[in-house]
Amino acid sequence: MKRTALDKWICETERIPRLTRPGLEALQLRRLNALLARERARGGFYKDMPERLGSLAELERLPFTTAEDLSANAAGLLLTSQAEVERIISGATSGTTGPVKRVFYTRRDLEHTVGFFAAGISEFTGPGGAVLVAMPFSGPDGLGELICRAVESLGARSVRAGVGRSLGELDALLDAERPSAYIGMSVPLLGLLRWRRLGGRETYIRRALVSGDACPEGVCAEIERILGTRLFPHYGSREMCLGGAVTCAAHEGMHLRENHVLAEIIGGDGRPLPEGERGELVITTLDMEAMPLIRYRTGDMTRFLPPCECGGVTRRIDRVSRAGDGMEALDSALFRVPGLIDCAARRDGAGISISAVGSCPPDALARAANIDPARISLEPPTPQTKPLYPAKRRIE
Repeated sequence: MKRTALDKWICETERIPRLTRPGLEALQLRRLNALLARERARGGFYKDMPERLGSLAELERLPFTTAEDLSANAAGLLLTSQAEVERIISGATSGTTGPVKRVFYTRRDLEHTVGFFAAGISEFTGPGGAVLVAMPFSGPDGLGELICRAVESLGARSVRAGVGRSLGELDALLDAERPSAYIGMSVPLLGLLRWRRLGGRETYIRRALVSGDACPEGVCAEIERILGTRLFPHYGSREMCLGGAVTCAAHEGMHLRENHVLAEIIGGDGRPLPEGERGELVITTLDMEAMPLIRYRTGDMTRFLPPCECGGVTRRIDRVSRAGDGMEALDSALFRVPGLIDCAARRDGAGISISAVGSCPPDALARAANIDPARISLEPPTPQTKPLYPAKRRIE
């Protein structure tokens, strides 16, 4: 089996001939101590941290950084001058929930992310391929543009779909461009595939990288059944400059970007958990120039997996469950119903109501959601149908 492309990218980025576990951990410790020294010299948010640690194991002695800390201390967390900041992402992480955060990146931070994206994307496309990029496009150095640069660095062609297009608009784009690969969120992909098959049209897409929102197991299983190939899940967040872990040819877990991100899994008591136990992912962004974070609590749940059968050196994390309100589990159940294109959920005093688009019986959706059929509103899909969620999915 082909070894993860991430190992090769780390070797090229760090200018080392061969990646080994001891060598990678030594690099992490050097980077961690360099970061602590920078923070002490800067005198900002982390000024009271020790200037160096003797081992990676000592990391657990340091305090956590929370989303609230990030929201309230942007100036103290910024380690570079404003002139060196190339990109700022500002806003709540998911729709209207969570604290509003500002995260800063330098040009170097962004270029590292493009290289990391390219390593992950190279697992399923290459020169001459066409990739439908169904991620937000928010101007230069936004997520969509960074992905397109990564795609094009491989000699492939990016097809800019963005988010929020109608089914008819996506029909026209697919028929004109015939992309063989997809990068975007999982639920919109499943809806698009089902819509195309409903009209007897060729889907063209054969491989897909899913990210940008939770990837419910039921949704991913349906996508893989239609495509006839395994998915390439990706994990990232704005706090780690958008890219954190990618899938290799083994399709079992995601390899971490360990030259730039030091990961821990903690339990409810805040202590690190052993490999295999599920808990909260905590990250230290070792080599970010603008806004490195130390022991940042992501709120996302996962676990470390054993070494990968591909032979890669980097550690792997399992499927990530995003902290939320139950929408991921609801999607996983509902999208097992054939013919469902999209749905949205809202909560009131009587429970959950669901607005759905699809060619399936309302009773089937009610059974899947375990709610009264009267609380299901169903409409047929049309070329004018647009996504019911403009961003991340949640129960309103």
